[in-house]
Amino acid sequence: MSTDATALTGSNFDWKRVLFLLIGLTLFFVVNFAPPWPDAIDPTGKHFVLSKEAKGALAVFLLGGTWWVFEVVPIGVTSLTIGVLQVLFMIRPANSAFKDFMTPSVLFIFASLVIGMVFTKTGLTKRLAYKMLAVVGEKTSMIYLGCFVVTAALTHIMAHTAVAATMYPLLMTIYSMYTDDETPTKFGKGLFMGMAFVAGAGSIVTLLGAARGAVALGFFKDIIGRDVSFFELTFYMFPVGWAMTFLLWGFFMIFFKPERATIPGLREKAKKLSVAMGKITKNEIIAAIIIFACIFVMSVKQFVPFLKPVDKTAIILTSTILFFVLRILDIKDLESIPWNIILLFGGAMSIGFCLWETGAAEWLAINWLTMFQKSNYFVFIMSIAFFVMIMTNFIMNVAAIAISLPVALVIAPYLGVAPEVILFAALVTAGMPFLLLVGAAPNAIAYDSKQFTTGEFFLFGIPASIMLMIVIAVAVAVVWPIMGMPILVK
Repeated sequence: MSTDATALTGSNFDWKRVLFLLIGLTLFFVVNFAPPWPDAIDPTGKHFVLSKEAKGALAVFLLGGTWWVFEVVPIGVTSLTIGVLQVLFMIRPANSAFKDFMTPSVLFIFASLVIGMVFTKTGLTKRLAYKMLAVVGEKTSMIYLGCFVVTAALTHIMAHTAVAATMYPLLMTIYSMYTDDETPTKFGKGLFMGMAFVAGAGSIVTLLGAARGAVALGFFKDIIGRDVSFFELTFYMFPVGWAMTFLLWGFFMIFFKPERATIPGLREKAKKLSVAMGKITKNEIIAAIIIFACIFVMSVKQFVPFLKPVDKTAIILTSTILFFVLRILDIKDLESIPWNIILLFGGAMSIGFCLWETGAAEWLAINWLTMFQKSNYFVFIMSIAFFVMIMTNFIMNVAAIAISLPVALVIAPYLGVAPEVILFAALVTAGMPFLLLVGAAPNAIAYDSKQFTTGEFFLFGIPASIMLMIVIAVAVAVVWPIMGMPILVK
């Protein structure tokens, strides 16, 4: 029998892949062609119809989620499928479905990956990695902790996507000193997945970590009529973000305890390699100036009136242009960018906007939150946090906030719940999508390490998400009240 025939009929046939491919297609066709579903009704009695297009959006959403989790085709190809299905089944026109593949957010991720590439090519990554290893030493547990703390701290002053792109090549250098073998290891899984998780945890602490905070505060002001300052947000988020950072360190030490407790001679080796690199080069200096100038401008722009209107994507893309103008990068570097990751986020933006524009996301939010409109205040707060956590794994966290926060703030007064706790609980979970790669750019950047599969990410994201919900419960019940946050309306 020929090799091709064996592949089709023999034991090498991937039944699991075919099964989940068919499950995704079945979910799509069943939901898309199902009879009309009941309206969602908000607390004021207003009806929200689930249109044919909105039902189609939910169908695409289910197929995309299934294929992404089980990786039946490359994740970028699943994203293309999401765009194609929207057009073929007339859910959205092509100029909407495919335009989302190059939104400012996707281009921001592209520019962030380019920065990571520059760190590697110029040698800045190795220089930083050797300095860091000389400080944290030879214990793999301390290497975990050092990497996680640096990642979390950086997200206080720059976007978590840019932080992940900066840390990724540094972690690759550190990992290369752990093993030369390309086979994934527990240490590799923990190092890269941990970086992704911790980038989310750190990013909730200030408004500089991600756009979601500013959007949520805007909704809060429009609906409640009160401003939440930069420092007020940091005050309440700091203990939660850092508690999650250290808990995640413990989490990865349990689930991905490194095969080796120490790397003997690592500190001395790192020092020698650092010395061997010699003085910092001209390209390293130029690259560092460009990168940190961009980070500085993005960090201070909200405090400088004339910079406020300038989108952060234009700022970070300026660095990409300068890298090529100054010949730090060339055409070969452009061709080596992981387009699978870029397409992944293009698809995530497309399905996110699809759910939003068709009204499917609003229909989901209202149906979910009105189930808890007569429940205990604590259950209601946790239900909001849970809904945002699930939605932010599938669509942009900004969109997850935008569809759930207004509904929650309308229901809250009926239960005597203060709006502040609704805002902060939703922001915490919006920042930590631990289940799917599309939930946040750091997840996808970490995936490029090839240390873990999408299935592994999802599997270990479940206990991490449970831990997140427990931390929020403790914050709502104990920590935030002690800090002075109103939980109930007096």
